[in-house]
Amino acid sequence: MEPPVPPPPPQEQPPRPRSHTVTTTSSSFTANLSASSSTLAYDREFLRTLPGLLMVTEIVLGLLVWTLIAGTEYFLYPAFGWVMFVAVFYWVLTVFFLIIYMTMTYTRIPQVPWTTVGLCFNGSAFILYLIAAIVDASSVTKELDSHNYNSWAASSFFAFVVTSCYAGNTYFSFISWRSRTLQ
Repeated sequence: MEPPVPPPPPQEQPPRPRSHTVTTTSSSFTANLSASSSTLAYDREFLRTLPGLLMVTEIVLGLLVWTLIAGTEYFLYPAFGWVMFVAVFYWVLTVFFLIIYMTMTYTRIPQVPWTTVGLCFNGSAFILYLIAAIVDASSVTKELDSHNYNSWAASSFFAFVVTSCYAGNTYFSFISWRSRTLQ
């Protein structure tokens, strides 16, 4: 058996010229996410603004609209099904946006045009809630179902109040959007 052959001695290579410039790239999304995701902020002052108060009113009264309808046999009448859909859909989205504004999540995701999103959300909520409130009011009759009459009439009233809140928030969103686009 032969002894193992030792490896050849390392050859000296001439040193390569080194660049003194170091170039690194980083995505702005990654940099922003890693820099700001360590803590959640809480903006108490948002609830003291008029848009914040309107949003809380939309949530409370929107909940009232859909619970007043949900407590009846609304599924027998397609018009009330539409009102129920609009009320629940925008109630959930409004709660979602309130959480985004309260936790200042919009500052952590600068790629989203939040002023445009807010304008589209509030504008669509205003239009669809207005249609739902009109449908609700025009569908309420004592002849239709007398034991659900009071709940449907109350839901109609509150649907118009919520519609006016969304109209107010649409106005404030438009002012915010307009000031952003003029910059």
